Amino acid sequence: MDPGRLHRESIVFDAHCDTLQEVLAGKRRLGERSEEGHLDLPRLREGGVTAQIFALFVSPNYFPRGGARQALRLLDAFYQELEENADQLTLATTASDVERAKTEGKVAGILSLEGAEALESDLGVLRAFYKLGVRNIGLTWNLRNAAADGVDETRSSSGLTNFGLQLVREMHRLGIMVDISHLSPTGVRDVLHVSEAPVIASHSNAYALCPHRRNLTDEQLEGIASKGGVVGVTFVPNFVTEDGNQATLKGVLDQIDYMVKTMGVDHVGLGSDFDGFFGAKVRGMKDVTHLPRLTAGLVERGYSQEQVKKILGGNFMRVFREVVG
Repeated sequence: MDPGRLHRESIVFDAHCDTLQEVLAGKRRLGERSEEGHLDLPRLREGGVTAQIFALFVSPNYFPRGGARQALRLLDAFYQELEENADQLTLATTASDVERAKTEGKVAGILSLEGAEALESDLGVLRAFYKLGVRNIGLTWNLRNAAADGVDETRSSSGLTNFGLQLVREMHRLGIMVDISHLSPTGVRDVLHVSEAPVIASHSNAYALCPHRRNLTDEQLEGIASKGGVVGVTFVPNFVTEDGNQATLKGVLDQIDYMVKTMGVDHVGLGSDFDGFFGAKVRGMKDVTHLPRLTAGLVERGYSQEQVKKILGGNFMRVFREVVG
């Protein structure tokens, strides 16, 4: 099996990056290759990425009544890049859009809210963001919001609020993926209890290998798998290994191995969190152009062609198709 050819043939689906923050700040353009950060369109294409979820992350200084406007600024930054780079980038709101992008050699951009703060406790705002193209929502960042507690809220042990329950149900009705990365443990349990569709963790690793609060316990991993969902293995060094300065590609592959053993190969994907962390990097994975090394590593570890394609993007495509359409 030729890993390079296998990578080129696969739909590679990355479930999380924070690059739009850099674009909005004027530090980079998606269409221009840069040596800064982790990705741009030229590097995404070189790395063989078919679908990239772009997070609309609203930082806490915009709370409580500036979240929607800041999310719209990030959305506008994406749409400007879309207009300027129509030969490289396309908006994907359905699975068929991703497949068409693969055929045309483009990157399918999928929009996500990272945290429900941008909704400002209003399901009408949710429906408006859906019409603007949002197809994934992480219910919280690390803090408490109107929907639920984030993973940093350790005193209350609260899960979904009444609004959070309404939000999950409306997301299911519309066709928006529910993302539990950053959510408190009680919130994860609530989502798994009430969800009527597969849920995802866009960028989280296994707590058993790296006991960071943002990683998922075996019980959580198994719960996501039981719903038919997917966890995106992330390249954040401190989520790969306790000493982030020692994080390597081998450590990422070890995370994949562990999740496959715990959840099954149908429930593991990729969620880089590129441009969401700075400083230390995973050795062997300095940016998105190194993704083919991950494929080579999976082949070396004995994964079949079918299994590799599932991990690279097939599993997220299955959930995207089932939930979004």
